[in-house]
Formats: sequence, C-alpha cells, structure tokens
Amino acid sequence: MTKPVNLWPAVLAGAVLTACGGGGGSGLNASRINAKPTYLGAVSAKSYDGASDDLLTAGLGKTGLGSAVAPTYANALAPTAAELRRAAIYNNYRALLDMTAAGGYGTLYGPNVDVAGKVTEGEGRIAGTEYLAFADDGTGRQNVTLMVQVPASFDKGKACIITATASGSRGVYGGISTGEWGLKRGCAVAYTDKGTGAAPHDLQNDSVPLIDGTRTSAAAAGKSAAFNANLTASELSAFNAATPNRFAFKHAHSGQNPEKDWGNSTLKAVEFAYYVLNEQFGQVDDKTGQKLKTLDSDNTIVIASSISNGGGAAIAAAEQDSKGLIRAVVVSEPAVELPANPGVTVTRGSSLLPVVGKTLMDYTSFANVYQPCAALAASLTGAPYAASYAAGFAALAFPVAPNRCAALRTAGLLSSTGTAAQAEEALQKLRDYGWEPESSVLHPSLIAFEVAPAVTVTFANALARSSVKDNLCGYSFAAATGTGAVTTLAPAALASMFATGNGVPPAVGVQLINNNALGAATRDFLSLNPSGVPDWNTAGALCLRGLVGGSDAVALKLQAGVNETRRSGNLQGKPAIIVHGRSDALLPVNHTSRPYTALNRLVEGSSSRLSYLEVTNAQHFDSFIGLPSVLPGYDSRYVPLHVYLNRALDAMYAHLTQGAALPASQVVRTVPRGGTPGSAPAISATNVPAWLTTPVAADRITLSAGAITVPD
Repeated sequence: MTKPVNLWPAVLAGAVLTACGGGGGSGLNASRINAKPTYLGAVSAKSYDGASDDLLTAGLGKTGLGSAVAPTYANALAPTAAELRRAAIYNNYRALLDMTAAGGYGTLYGPNVDVAGKVTEGEGRIAGTEYLAFADDGTGRQNVTLMVQVPASFDKGKACIITATASGSRGVYGGISTGEWGLKRGCAVAYTDKGTGAAPHDLQNDSVPLIDGTRTSAAAAGKSAAFNANLTASELSAFNAATPNRFAFKHAHSGQNPEKDWGNSTLKAVEFAYYVLNEQFGQVDDKTGQKLKTLDSDNTIVIASSISNGGGAAIAAAEQDSKGLIRAVVVSEPAVELPANPGVTVTRGSSLLPVVGKTLMDYTSFANVYQPCAALAASLTGAPYAASYAAGFAALAFPVAPNRCAALRTAGLLSSTGTAAQAEEALQKLRDYGWEPESSVLHPSLIAFEVAPAVTVTFANALARSSVKDNLCGYSFAAATGTGAVTTLAPAALASMFATGNGVPPAVGVQLINNNALGAATRDFLSLNPSGVPDWNTAGALCLRGLVGGSDAVALKLQAGVNETRRSGNLQGKPAIIVHGRSDALLPVNHTSRPYTALNRLVEGSSSRLSYLEVTNAQHFDSFIGLPSVLPGYDSRYVPLHVYLNRALDAMYAHLTQGAALPASQVVRTVPRGGTPGSAPAISATNVPAWLTTPVAADRITLSAGAITVPD
C-alpha cells in the first residue's frame, strides 16, 4: 500500500494542535519548526511571471527553445546572471532532447505538450519561484549547488516534488528536461549539480565561477566560488609555469569524489524543497510567528527521477533514504555502480552473458582502449558517422586510428595482422565485454566525439581524488590550435561556459591534452608517442585502464573511490521504474540496468517493486537524433527514450495517487522511422507504442533472486 496523498486537513490539524500545546504538550514542539538545514548557505529567490521569463524556458517558450539561434549577451565578455541562466536552460534542454519537429519536439514532448499529452497552441512558459543555494560544510570546498523551482500552480492540497538531478557532469540546470514533467504537473522540482558543473577554474588567470555562473577572481570569491582547485599560491605558480593555460573542472578535480555523495546531494535537494515549500505554504504558529513543517513525507509525493548520472543519483538517494523522504523512483538510462561481487546473472534469450555488472570506470576505460580501432571495422559500414570517421583520419597527415590498432597489437592486446582484421577483433572485444550487438553501430560516432576518453579521464581523476596538479596519466585540459598545440581560450568562451559547457572536456574549445606528447603538450588524439607515431595516445589510454586493476598507490586510491560509489540494490521496497535503451553504447544495459534489476530482486525478494522497461531502437543521446546533417542515421534508426521516461513518470504518478498498477517488466518493441539517413520521415505514435499491460512471452522480462532473463 502507498501512503495516502490527501492528508492535508489531518496534518494541518496536527500542526495547529502542536503549536497550541494541545494534547498534553507544553508549547511549540521544536521538531515542527521549519528550520533551514544547517548545510544550506544563503538562499536566493527570484519569481518569474511566466511571460517575460519563466521556470522552464527562461522566457524563450517552446519556439525559442526550438530555435537554432541561441540567446545572446549584451556583453559577451561579461554576461549577466540572468543571461547565463537563459542560455543554460536553452543549451541544457537542447543537449538532452531531439529538438526537431520530425523527431517529436512539439508533438510527443516539449513545453507546449500538456500533462495529458495534448499538443497545445501555447509556448509552455511556467510562472513560479526559483530558489538557489549551496550545500556545504562551511569550508567552501564542497559548495554543491541546490535549486528548487516552485510553479505558481503548486497545490498544497496535492503536494508533490520531483528530483531532476543533473545528468552527466553538467551544472544545476542539467536535468531541466526531466524537471519539465514536474513543473507541468504543478510539482516542485528539486535540482542539484551533485558536485559537478560546467564552469572551470581558469588557473592561468586564477578566475572562478560563482553559483550563478558569473566569474570573478579566486581571491574575491573566497568561499563563495562554485569551484576552486584549491592550490596554494606557490603550487599555482609552479603549475602555471610548467603547464600554462590549463583549466580545472569540478567533477574531475574537486578532490571530493562527488559520485559517492550523489545520493546524499539529491536527498539534500529534497530537504531544500521541503524547506522552501513550508516557508511558502506552511502554517504559522500563532504564538511565535514561526513557520511549521506542514508539508512532509506523509502528505507529499516525492519521486526521485532524472537520466544518466542523474538517474544513478536518484537510485542512490532512494537506497540511502533513512528519513523516508522519497516515495518512488523513476529513472532513465541510469549510471549505477554494482557491488564488486553482485552475485547476479544476466541472460539474453537463451545465452548467459559472461561479462556483466562492471563499473563505469571499468567498461569506459575498456572502450577508451578499443573503440578508436573498432570504429574502423568494415562490418560497421553504414553506421552513423562511420564513413566520416574513416575519411577524417585519411584527410590527416597521419593515420591516427589505424596506428591505435597497430599499437594494441604491439601491446599484446590484439593478435590480428592488418588494420581491417584488427578493427574487427577490437569490435568483438567490445561485444565480449558486455556491449550488445545493437550498440555496435554507435562506436564510430561516440569515439569521434571523444566520449570515452572524456568520461574516462574525468572519472579517473574524480575517483582517485586527484588534484589538477597531478596531471593524472599525463592528461590536462586546455584550448588547442588546429594542429593540437596548447593555446589560450577565447575570453568569451570562458565567460559563458557555465551555460554552454558540459563539465567533461572536450567542450566549448577546451580539449583533452596529452602532456607527455613528444615535443610538446598536444591535443590528445593528435599527439605523438615517444617514437614519434600518432596513435591517439595509446600510452595514456592504457595508463587509465591500468588504474582499474593496478596495485600502485594511485590505482589503489581510485579503486577505493570506486568502492565508495557502489550501490546496494536495496530500494527499501519503494515502487520504481527503470527505462533503458537496448542500444545504449555509453552505459550498456549489461553493466547497468539489467544487473541492477537482478540485484534488487536478490536483495529485496518478494518485497521488490521495481519494473524494468528495455526499449528497442533507443540509445543514450536523444539529442544526437536531432542532428541529421551531422549524424545521419540516428534519425532513421532510433526513437526518443525521453518519451518513455515521461510515460513512466505518468504511470508512477497514477500508481501513487490512484493505485494504478505499475507496468510489468518487459521489452518495449519500437519501430524505427526508417527512410533515408539524414532525412527520415516524421515520427508518429506508431514508432513509439505503449508498453503492454500484459506482455506476451516474447516480450516478458523474467526475474528471480539474482537473475534476469531478457528476451531477444
């Protein structure tokens, strides 16, 4: 049974009784006072009218968010906080969704699509108040950004909160597309950057970002910096002399291993939401004039939600929820770390899969080694960006990707002779290590965008708690010229990076740099090894890979950091829905949602209320579908997973408010749009069918203690 939702009259009466000393009490119960959490710094609040500016679209509306023309700044070298907020919402929304009408924007989802799925003529702007604060221990070293949006339509009689923790390494607006569902529903939305963020510490000029994205000197910011690399004056001087023009990023270089606290950060965002809601809507004690905790977990629905790393944070929060704050969980493509020996099995069809449940650092560092070579495989002909990937290296003065294949053979990691055979062997290694066959075609496009190198470098630094001055495995972050030489970053790019960056370079002109390159530090994929061969820094990739199982001090630190991020599988009996695309090549289902679902059943047994929906023809980056001129083939092959996250949230809300049944675990069979890659026909309801109330045997995912079987 779920908790009833409409307990407002009962709670109100109890609050008044307590405040008046009723029931034998002796006055106001201190536990009922709506006190600000001790970890919260100064709270700022700003209200938006829903016309000139708003919570969801920053005044841009459905049309403005969909426009290819980004918001501008009056002074590009010194954007205002309001301008940065508008640009951050614009860029983060577009970074997560397919923004083309043919892909479903404005018809299947978007600000103008109401809670019933009806397409309206409006722009979808939402009035309300936005609250912002840091969570910190007083040192200024954590400064995790928390934000709560309270729509004007919030109804204290039907109180609800949804979390929208930032995806990836983004800033606090990095979950805005998930927050949309809550804002439309009249729910408060609790956001956090979870200790990551897009704006770096510019070490050469010693400038840092503030909570609103504006920049100032580190000295002026003090403890108010959103991130400071925490180098002494002598360390900073020595670092800049040895490696000038570098940047430190919060996720990589905070020294906090923020992933271990992603669940806690999400819970703090929920507590922040309760605090501001009770300040706004709580009853007032007649004697003291203080606000009371009128809204609480007994009368407020809280759904932990988000996507990717934010989804993993929601799962962690539900596991760590010792106060009963969270009622349910709905996540999409979550990054979730399993125990070292989870004791689970994954079967697809009739095949027991040999490699499952690896950590993100493990499988991403594996991809970082083999993907540059595998992407050349002839069997991937016709895959999105495969031809451009091969042609791009042919146009260079040196064959970087083929040289990676050869370097892997020299290292004893491939046995084949010749690039063609080596590429197929590398591709098979990826399949054998847990990537589904459906995700193989995505390797060329992902490595072309340097996804695996970027994620591996960032997480290695974070998990090992490495300082930027450590230059872990010889990597650093800096702008680079066309030939790969380190250079200065355009000042306007840095000034707006809070709004345009993703927190994981390469981004907005900041590149991965190989400090150990022959001759001079060079952009990673263009760098020369000690023998003068450009092999996409094979030595760096193998160094990062070696940290996963190595025994030196840095490797042991990283492994200890990984152990701090492992999840238990215990959702404490909370109803939950996980949605994941079968073709996900960044967070493969065999290392994330499949084994986690099996672990949950092992831990919770018959108390488990987790449903797992695996969507065919869906992958990790909905936004890539909306780039038909850059990545033709995504549009013809893939459907937006975002549609199913919204439907899962609808289903959970109906379950919590009306007692509707949760969907059964199943494979959801979608239909690709087809047509010519780059100009696929417009999506329709046929492409994204509803899941089945009673799935047929061929679609039914079966679970037992520690085992999951997923049909082909």
